[in-house]
Amino acid sequence: MTAGTVTRVVVADDQTVVREGIVMLLGLLPGIEVIGSAADGEEAVRLVAELTPDVVLMDLRMPRCDGVEATRRIRAGHPGTQVVVLTTYADDDSLFPALQAGARGYLTKDADGDEIVRAIADVISGEAGLSPRIQRRLLERFTEPVRTAPQSPDERPDGLTAREVEVLRLVAEGRSNPEIARTLHVSTATVKTHINNLFAKAGLRDRAQAIHYAYRHGLAQPPQ
Repeated sequence: MTAGTVTRVVVADDQTVVREGIVMLLGLLPGIEVIGSAADGEEAVRLVAELTPDVVLMDLRMPRCDGVEATRRIRAGHPGTQVVVLTTYADDDSLFPALQAGARGYLTKDADGDEIVRAIADVISGEAGLSPRIQRRLLERFTEPVRTAPQSPDERPDGLTAREVEVLRLVAEGRSNPEIARTLHVSTATVKTHINNLFAKAGLRDRAQAIHYAYRHGLAQPPQ
């Protein structure tokens, strides 16, 4: 943001106390004017259509329409409005869908005022407004060795997704849920969801059956 210019911002967060706190903080920051606030993604999309803000500060976990879908709709219908995600979550299952939906910035809620101002200025100037933590994760993601899980749905048994195959392979390696979560950079709850889904699809009762299933379908190699 250049001197004298004001960036018009909409804040979207379903938690009233958090939303009001963000609005109050932004009101103290130079060069930023909060022109609206939304309690969910549907309201955020409507406010963007009505007010044409420069930037939306977007939470991800919201009712009716989550932040990823709201970001997708805003970027498709109002390309002049940039989206900066401001969320509690920094796991891969939150980060990458948001960026793929069109968010140009991503901050976690421990960001201070200077970081928020910098991210807003970056996206207005056409750059990516990413926190140092998120930048490191992106670098890690693109320098990780590529896993060879079957990518075509036709190559995966019982309708398993590529992510479920990846989780199954790690189960077959003897990894615990927290270890799988650390390897995939997701939450333990997300790992449990993937395991429950793949167990249901494949008709598995426990991890021992899952390991045999992985070996039988060539998704993992038994120890020599």
